[in-house]
Amino acid sequence: MSSANQKSSSQQVSYRLGVDIGGTFTDIVLVGPSGQIMTRKVSSTEDDYARGIVTGIREILASVDGQGVTVSEIMHGTTVASNTILQMSGARTGLITTSGFRDVLELRTLRMPRLYDLKWEKPPPLVERYLRVEVEERTDRDGEIQKPLDRTDARQAIERLLTEDVEAIAICLINSFVNPVHEQLILEVMQEMAPDLPCCVSYNVLPEIKEYERTSTTVINAYLLPVVASYLDSLVARLQDEGLQAPLLLMQSNGGLTTVDQTRSLPCHIIESGPAAGVVGAHALSQKLGLGDIVTFDMGGTTAKASLIENGKYSRAVEYSVGGGIMAGSRLLTGSGYRLKVPAIDLAEVGAGGGSIVWLRPRVLRERRYRADDDRRLRNPGLLESQPPGGGGSAFEYGT
Repeated sequence: MSSANQKSSSQQVSYRLGVDIGGTFTDIVLVGPSGQIMTRKVSSTEDDYARGIVTGIREILASVDGQGVTVSEIMHGTTVASNTILQMSGARTGLITTSGFRDVLELRTLRMPRLYDLKWEKPPPLVERYLRVEVEERTDRDGEIQKPLDRTDARQAIERLLTEDVEAIAICLINSFVNPVHEQLILEVMQEMAPDLPCCVSYNVLPEIKEYERTSTTVINAYLLPVVASYLDSLVARLQDEGLQAPLLLMQSNGGLTTVDQTRSLPCHIIESGPAAGVVGAHALSQKLGLGDIVTFDMGGTTAKASLIENGKYSRAVEYSVGGGIMAGSRLLTGSGYRLKVPAIDLAEVGAGGGSIVWLRPRVLRERRYRADDDRRLRNPGLLESQPPGGGGSAFEYGT
């Protein structure tokens, strides 16, 4: 690849790279100027996904090295954000909110995935209660300040969270979508006290009415900030080490593209990045074939996704739930996971893929229930001997 970069610009041929990370494999696609396509599939490297990406890129560029390759654009779909939530491996997050609204994350809404199931339990909040801190302030529905926020109160709230060693902070105050002055004050104090600590305010993430949806979306964004930033920093550094200076664009949940800088501040928009990319690809193929109504199905190593294209258009969702075993669009199940109010391609996702191991437990068998244990054993065969089924990873139980 380095020899190709040393060739004169007149001899170089411009290519575009597509990279998709899944739970099991990483797929690389190289598209030439005349439409020729080359592909590579490599194992995903969970300890550092960027390493697997660079390995695949190096292999695919080596196959056309003699042609004087230059990469003009890199487009990337990823499941890093969604897996972080599903595995509950995000940042230790704190929440600063208005007095009286501390429990919004647990009260949620009346939406439930199984209305008459008395045994159904809400997923645990991403921010534990002792990490949710209140401040005395109040803004009314018209944006008028009813109770000014004291700077000392803001400082004490931040100090309390810092003593708990939080890794990110979400700020969400009542009615801040019409007047964010108090959120901006807390952010200002944050930058004085802990300038390097990841922090986001609801006014920048989702300046809309609906308290639970706004709080949940802001918390999810904060929960992902350090993880996604670390991933992108590693990926960009490795690409630069390989001599790839092309702009890196990431697929959003809505099927559009965004920049690295935008993703660092708003990772909530790439949670369904990988699945959305599959629907976009299926849509492009259906247009070529002249098909207006299709069902898309995307079987990965850890999950399976489905979506509808009707009259040549994506099915859209203005909000959806992530986590809780199943991720479902707004037209299907709601309330099963963590509410995320961002534009997205409407799809249903179940936690069982091509790499899942289905097995029966004697105790559960009497209850006529099945369990699908998907803990990446097929990607780590040694775990088959060292761990019994159910020893780790994500799992979803199917009842009859």
